[in-house]
Amino acid sequence: MTAAARSRALPTDSSPAPARRSVDWRIRFGVLALIWGFSFVFIKVGNESFAPFQVTFGRLLFGTVVLAVAMAVKRERLPRGLRTWGHLAVAAFLLNALPFSLFAYSELTIPSTLAGICNATTPLWGMLLSLVALSEDRPTRLRAAGLGIGFVGVLTVLGAWQGFNGLDVTGTAMALLASFSYAVGWIYVRRTLAGNPASNLSLAGSQVGLATLQLAVVTPLFTTMPSSVELLPLLSVLALGALGTGYAMLLQYGVVAEVGPTTAAMVTYFIPVIATTAGVALLDESLTWNTPVGAVIVLAGAALTQTRAPSARTKKEPVAKGPETKTRQESATADAGA
Repeated sequence: MTAAARSRALPTDSSPAPARRSVDWRIRFGVLALIWGFSFVFIKVGNESFAPFQVTFGRLLFGTVVLAVAMAVKRERLPRGLRTWGHLAVAAFLLNALPFSLFAYSELTIPSTLAGICNATTPLWGMLLSLVALSEDRPTRLRAAGLGIGFVGVLTVLGAWQGFNGLDVTGTAMALLASFSYAVGWIYVRRTLAGNPASNLSLAGSQVGLATLQLAVVTPLFTTMPSSVELLPLLSVLALGALGTGYAMLLQYGVVAEVGPTTAAMVTYFIPVIATTAGVALLDESLTWNTPVGAVIVLAGAALTQTRAPSARTKKEPVAKGPETKTRQESATADAGA
């Protein structure tokens, strides 16, 4: 027995030993990637019986239930202050209500595989926006190269040399706009909620709850109740919310707490691979050579945009960050997946 083990075994030691996770973080990381990767399949199947706004509302509702139960079990308090709730309402719109709805609408006309790949452009949009919105986050040559490489990958996925033949422009634009919304939301959260005393779980649950209220107002205005509901689409929406939004955020919260937000954010790069595999295997979606090749280029460019010069790490930051641009609240509330 080591000295540390002996000291923990002493009855006079008043400090309890840290609780061990029953499941290794790598396994939870893999489960998180699978859940978010399959989210695009869940959306596509949910659209078979429900309107896109209804898919999004159901997703947020079931996600809120899971997070509310987790908050109750852990006895988490809601955030305080009207200003905080105002910022959370904006974050809920940019990080949940808007992108979730856009992805749902996009998958009416584009394959789930393409939606999953568009989701991977979020770091590219974040890098582009940081040039204007975050003066302290100055680009390096390597990051600028990553931005260029990433957008070459996007053009490859879309088949630009063919004149985007056969591509639904509206649906693709919605998916890209959803990823852009994530990037805007992350920057907003960094500027407004950094250092908030509320816990990550409390902020995440409150944010998703506010997004649910936003969709509760919008959905009845633009949709009507479906005449019939099939079981598989209903289960897909349930899984999308309970797993893809609720449980996945709890998994991410735990992984971030254990290994840090930078490592946890690497899940972003597995999502399009899983989304593409699931779409082809389960939905019989077609796949041409430029889609996986372009996806690899996008991911390579996105990875380069997350590199930092050594000097940047010495700057004082208010809180821990995601792939060097996320706040602690951001890493717990911003879905990396759809």
